Amino acid sequence: MNLFKSKHGAAYNGGFDVGGGALKSGFKVAYGKSVETGLYEALRDNVPVIDACISKIVRLAGDFKVVCENEDSQRAVDEFALNVPVGISGRSLYAFADMYLDSLLTYGKSVGEYTVDPETGRMSSLFVCDPELFEVIPDKATGEPVFRFCGSKKTVDFKNPERILYTALNPTPKCPSGRSILKGIPALADILTTIYSCIGTNFDRAGNLRYAVTYKPSGESDAQFASKRAKEMATQWTDAMQSARNGVMKDFIAVGDVGIKVIGAESGLIDTEIPVRQLIEQMISKLSIPPFLLGLNWSSTERMASQQADILTSELEYYRRLITPVLIKICRTFLTLAGEDSNVEISWANINLQDEEALARARLYNAQADEIELRVKEKRGE
Repeated sequence: MNLFKSKHGAAYNGGFDVGGGALKSGFKVAYGKSVETGLYEALRDNVPVIDACISKIVRLAGDFKVVCENEDSQRAVDEFALNVPVGISGRSLYAFADMYLDSLLTYGKSVGEYTVDPETGRMSSLFVCDPELFEVIPDKATGEPVFRFCGSKKTVDFKNPERILYTALNPTPKCPSGRSILKGIPALADILTTIYSCIGTNFDRAGNLRYAVTYKPSGESDAQFASKRAKEMATQWTDAMQSARNGVMKDFIAVGDVGIKVIGAESGLIDTEIPVRQLIEQMISKLSIPPFLLGLNWSSTERMASQQADILTSELEYYRRLITPVLIKICRTFLTLAGEDSNVEISWANINLQDEEALARARLYNAQADEIELRVKEKRGE
């Protein structure tokens, strides 16, 4: 087990068993840094709706159960799924699945590892690693994926590459290591953060009022003392403003033609509701989450239509298909190392995106249809 430095400089205990010998499978590690991962993390930190969308997808993916044919294997895998350590503070196979899917959506790839206790020979823990540490390229000879730390010529070989867990999201011939679900959003997020920055600046200008005090001499005799009177008014005005900050109200009294205006009061704040909404609509359409699930009630009667539910369900099922092989590999390896039957399946819970009233109505219609079909068959003597 080795410690790697993360991008923040802290030691990262990823559990990787790295050795200096040559590997048969071709897995290698090289040191470096990826650029896009930092951008995607900044998007989640600075645009709350993006972080909310990814978190919703992870939660909506739902629960699962590992199913075994053998009762002894079922008890063993249930105990493992509930209690296996995940990283430093996590526990259970379900926590691993959530972290793994979150990483997959954010970075376009997930890298994990399982460790084996050298004394018992059984699987002891699971880790979800920082994908920023890795670049994945195909081996020219074998076609197997090769892991490298980005941006360094030095390589370190994995001693047990078969323990690596890897999944790519939306891979392409030009990008076989996967693409983040946030691909294409940075340009919109840049505009959105610019608008938010301008809103903050405008409210700082409008909230902290600044005044322009103008004194106009009424004649030649008055003009001779204009400079002296202006200094006196400035002193008295400053004293009145300072007293107001301390909770003491003072009146400002001046003689002559004196005008007081709020700087910038004639130009109102720009209405940003429409452009901000358009940008957020583009983002959440890319992430496939209905707006009202994020608390964005743009319509008083907005609710999830059956078409929206079907589209979102298909998206969630796609993510389930991506992480199911990883979960099966973990469970089968655990059972094999434990000497149990390793034939397992992952049974996902049904995705329920409709309200109870709609589901009850659907069951009623199905029951009525079955009853009508039964009556027709009885009349025909079938």
